[in-house]
Amino acid sequence: MSKSKTAERRPGELTARELVRWMWRQITSMRTALMLLLLLALAAIPGSVIPQDDVDSLAVTRWKSEHPKLTPYYEKLDLFGVYSSPWFSAVYLLLVISLVGCIVPRLLVYYRAMRAKPPAAPRHLTRLPVHMTYRTDESADEVLARARTLLGRRHRVRPAAEGDDYVAAERGYLREAGNLVFHLSLLIVMAGVGMGGLWGYQGGVILVEGTTFSNNLTQYDDFKPGSLFRQSQMQNFRFSVDKFSVDWLKSGPRAGQAREFEAGLTYHVGDGPAKKYDLRVNHPLELDGTDVFLIGHGYAPVITVRDGEGKIAYTGPTVFLPQDASFLSYGVIKAPTAKPGQIGLDGLFYPTFEMIDGNPVTVFGDDLLPTVSMLAWTGDLGLDTGASQSVYVLDKSKATQVKKKDGKPFRVDLQVGDTVKLPDGLGTVTFDRVDPWIRVQISQTPGKEIALGGVILALIGLCASLFLRPRRVWVRAVPAPAPTGAGPDAGDAEGTMNGTGGTLVEIAVLDRSGNGEMDEVLAALVDQLQEAAK
Repeated sequence: MSKSKTAERRPGELTARELVRWMWRQITSMRTALMLLLLLALAAIPGSVIPQDDVDSLAVTRWKSEHPKLTPYYEKLDLFGVYSSPWFSAVYLLLVISLVGCIVPRLLVYYRAMRAKPPAAPRHLTRLPVHMTYRTDESADEVLARARTLLGRRHRVRPAAEGDDYVAAERGYLREAGNLVFHLSLLIVMAGVGMGGLWGYQGGVILVEGTTFSNNLTQYDDFKPGSLFRQSQMQNFRFSVDKFSVDWLKSGPRAGQAREFEAGLTYHVGDGPAKKYDLRVNHPLELDGTDVFLIGHGYAPVITVRDGEGKIAYTGPTVFLPQDASFLSYGVIKAPTAKPGQIGLDGLFYPTFEMIDGNPVTVFGDDLLPTVSMLAWTGDLGLDTGASQSVYVLDKSKATQVKKKDGKPFRVDLQVGDTVKLPDGLGTVTFDRVDPWIRVQISQTPGKEIALGGVILALIGLCASLFLRPRRVWVRAVPAPAPTGAGPDAGDAEGTMNGTGGTLVEIAVLDRSGNGEMDEVLAALVDQLQEAAK
């Protein structure tokens, strides 16, 4: 029956077991691993080009407002969260499986190669590319003993066996260990990255100078936890932004840009004492395993809105989001309790205002002449529906734009200390001052030490693979026939013996890495053997 079933199988037809085995071999091949590694690198490109939610949610919001047509497609493809998307995770998981399947079976092969004895000497050493022969009046045992001692200093020598007329030695065998360490380090790095993605978290918050942040979920503007994250992991700390300072470039092609900036913090860990720290770019503050990074800054004009009854409907610093390197910023103000009607303002903040050819511009990033220019809206701002609404978006669908008597939009143009009265008895708007704000990223990455250790191991293994040169050396010493005037190789002959053939010494060196210095190595070994015989 089995023979008939076998005969009925078509060419190339596989059973379920054979198909699974074939698929496993394809996934665990080194070629597949390299292809997946390349695919992972390509898949990471969108994450470095397109703003990511878990890095800078404000940049994502700005990008979406600037590209309304592309946004739905990007959201369907998870391009705003590339590294947590299903397709990126699938490539990552396949790469892990491929590396495990292709590396683990090779561990024993590498281990055996590292522990193997140097191979026995070939029968004809003079057929190897790099060899030399000479005669000596010493006995063969003396020559072999000396060769074993010299080679044993820097080589692994094959144990002597009865009847052997040669010494076999090898060095550079730790190159296999370097290959082993390098491949294992890839798995260690991926395990560390995976741990950070599963148990870690990352959040962002904007803090105006003078405010305090406490590490709990309600304080974050955006928060991206890992799939296995638990709120109990969050450490108990808080910090205040005492002062923020910027060093602006005032000359050269980059004039008007920030050269460096730092935020002076006062922080507490648990019930511990207050400590100071100057937070700078690439100099994070580490708080009990949690890192605080400074990733951005901007301006928060302090605006006071009084309604038609003279009551304060809104006051305080309002975060305006930078639109370009000049820190031209956009912001929104909402006063839902104003009477007789809600008041909304949206517009631009100019750090150093100037009119050029009739156009308002900011000529410097520093707030040398701060100016706000906003349009006013009144009516239903969509704040009473109970639905969440971004503080950086003004819902104008049911609101009415405030206009002048001539029907033109009423624009609120203010510099520090100015007050503008809104039409129709709606109230007034006052520009009090400008406060700086900073954006910090707070993250906890449990596996970062493991990933760092994997990177270090990868460098060690790579250096071992590149710089260790595997080399094999054989020395054979046999009684030689009485010479007739010259050795077997006239150019290599050491001379004639008095009355006997002496010992014929054959030496060969085989390089396994393509190194072209074997002639020098051979000459140095012959000199050492002959020098020790004197």
